[in-house]
Amino acid sequence: MAFAPRGPEASFFEVLDRHRASLLADPRGAGGEPPGGGSRLASSSEVLASIENIIQDVITSLARNEAPAFTIDNRSSWENIKFEDSVGLQMVSHCTTRKIKSDSPKSAKKFALILKILSMIYKLVQSNTYATKRDIYYTDIQLFGNQTIVDNIISDISCMLKVPRRSLHILSTSKGLIAGNLRYIEEDGTKVNCTGGATAVAVPSNIQGIRNLITDAKFVLIVEKDATFQRLLDDNFCNKMSPCIMVTGKGVPDLNTRLLVKKLWDTFHIPVFTLVDADPHGIEIMCIYKYGSMSMSFEAHNLTVPAIRWLGLLPSDIKRLNISKDSLIPLTKRDQMKLDSILKRPYVTCQPFWRKEMEIMADSKMKAEIQALTFLSSDYLSRVYLPNKLRFGGWI
Repeated sequence: MAFAPRGPEASFFEVLDRHRASLLADPRGAGGEPPGGGSRLASSSEVLASIENIIQDVITSLARNEAPAFTIDNRSSWENIKFEDSVGLQMVSHCTTRKIKSDSPKSAKKFALILKILSMIYKLVQSNTYATKRDIYYTDIQLFGNQTIVDNIISDISCMLKVPRRSLHILSTSKGLIAGNLRYIEEDGTKVNCTGGATAVAVPSNIQGIRNLITDAKFVLIVEKDATFQRLLDDNFCNKMSPCIMVTGKGVPDLNTRLLVKKLWDTFHIPVFTLVDADPHGIEIMCIYKYGSMSMSFEAHNLTVPAIRWLGLLPSDIKRLNISKDSLIPLTKRDQMKLDSILKRPYVTCQPFWRKEMEIMADSKMKAEIQALTFLSSDYLSRVYLPNKLRFGGWI
């Protein structure tokens, strides 16, 4: 059943429709996946076999009177990363590794924790049950120490087994929100309707389990910050620009929000845009959605959407809109270091317009939050800025 149109006239979306057609015509822009596609999850039997092979290696080492060790790909080195514009940042096939030795004072505890979490994953997969990362941490708070240790070990195990994390039956609590022209059914049969107007729906914790996604949306708008997302909801943006979908990861996106954006792209192949602050942090967040992150590069095919475009706030918009200098913020030393780091990344070479915008920021030594647009009027973002950008193709 289609949604009843409530937004602009069909002619409003002409440029958007042409942009979508160009994405579908370009295999690189379309990510090389047909609509409805997606990356295959590892089966339960494959995961169990992989864990059994690792444990067999541990037993073999002990039988030889040798100290067992885990070999883990180094996820924190740019040397192990390659870039493809159709996928994003990927881990190279023959990357440097590190040993987690059971007889080393520096790594013995981590070895034990990996073994412990492997046994928990094995039980979860074997019994076809799921747990959150938080659940695992709370099984033994004293042993694990803190949640970050658990999170990192789970990512290391996913990388070591070469399977997506959700194939390990471990879920993470979602912090993201979604609103607009979308309906779907969750794994347990719950029907979800995101068209609530001034309210948003929490991003599900098991993205792979959602099915029967239905939308008429012309575009997806990823909003960096929750405050901006909520303001757009208050301004009734989703209805005024209907049909559309709006998503926020509340800053740096969690895995589930990234998986949702990927699923929306793979299922519908409608244009995806980002609305972020005109600062290095906002650009970094946009790059994570589009090209992925170094630490999760081993799972790039499941997470990245290279077709994403930068809608705003562009550094060039600051001068074009004559935004007051009082609304701008000087770049800190940390900002400048982050900006320099992004400019050196491999994907910037295929994004000359992005480079130009970042150079404008570097030259001005100033940054601006999306809220700077309220200097022009309280509803300028939803009433003028975004509609004009969408209607006339103001993205890069």
